[in-house]
Amino acid sequence: MDITQLFGIQLPLIQAPMAGAQDAALAIAVSNAGGLGSLPCAMLSPEQLRSELDTIRAATDKPVNLNFFAHTPPVANPQREQQWRKQLQPYYQQFGIDPETIPAGPGRNPFDSEMAAVIEQYRPAVVSFHFGLPAPELLDRVRNSGCKILSSATTVAEALWLEQQGVDGIIAQGIEAGGHRGFFLNRDLHCQSGTMALLPQILAATRLPVIAAGGIADRRGIRGALAMGAAGVQLGTAFLLCDESRISEIHRQALQEPNTPTALTNIFSGGAARGIVNRVMAELGPIAPLAPEFPLATASIAPLRAAAEQQQSGDFSPLWSGQNRSGCRSLPAAELITDLFGGMA
Repeated sequence: MDITQLFGIQLPLIQAPMAGAQDAALAIAVSNAGGLGSLPCAMLSPEQLRSELDTIRAATDKPVNLNFFAHTPPVANPQREQQWRKQLQPYYQQFGIDPETIPAGPGRNPFDSEMAAVIEQYRPAVVSFHFGLPAPELLDRVRNSGCKILSSATTVAEALWLEQQGVDGIIAQGIEAGGHRGFFLNRDLHCQSGTMALLPQILAATRLPVIAAGGIADRRGIRGALAMGAAGVQLGTAFLLCDESRISEIHRQALQEPNTPTALTNIFSGGAARGIVNRVMAELGPIAPLAPEFPLATASIAPLRAAAEQQQSGDFSPLWSGQNRSGCRSLPAAELITDLFGGMA
């Protein structure tokens, strides 16, 4: 079964949910164009989510995916936080920031009972998770609302675990993908595989529909993944320059710079995520051992990002991007989808 049958959509396409880079507008555009639009919810309050869902309902009756994080919030480590801020001290001095005035904060919240209540109220077609799955009682509330359930796997072991929990499909997230790694059983980056290596292994290990994600940016990549047996593809980076994207002008310019490398970094949130290499990643090294655990690192870097962006600099900004941004174009999302899929509906 491919995802057109599973979700009742026209094209085997999921638009990757991209927290901080989009709102309802992109999800609406993709769903109306025949794919499965996605709304990232990890940075929204229940009230904000309801507002976005009302906007979606007013603009489309097509299936939409709501995406949540399912991480376990770490216990704060004041000593590690202090050491991390000491490492950032030269940057604080550059911008005249007193680190003692920076409040600690969670950055991103995991799926909880309040969000489950929103799901029960709106009953979206699809609910997806990153970093595993929420507690069984919360997952049951989603399932009992009639939603199809997806989650990301970065290894075969994670895919098998998800299958055992009763998900409806698995997103095989290759290491090329932009944004946060969805790993949850093993966070060793040496165990992470590329999409075209990971996809056939998960297909061989599970009976569930598998969606390929990571490094897919054009029609050839889509056809290649489908030919290998993928039930669909998930694209994120390709949509970042679309008219409905909400990224900053700094981020837009960085995406259009030729030959700028990407790297996995934990500097911006504490979790490994792929973005375009900038000053702070280059100077500290993309993986900083002192950075607090995900998502606690967000608080310390936030004032540096804000100060630099006021000077039109992305030196401290998370410029999320997959390794292959050749498909990024400034046009409406619907036109991009038409170019990518042609007459595949």
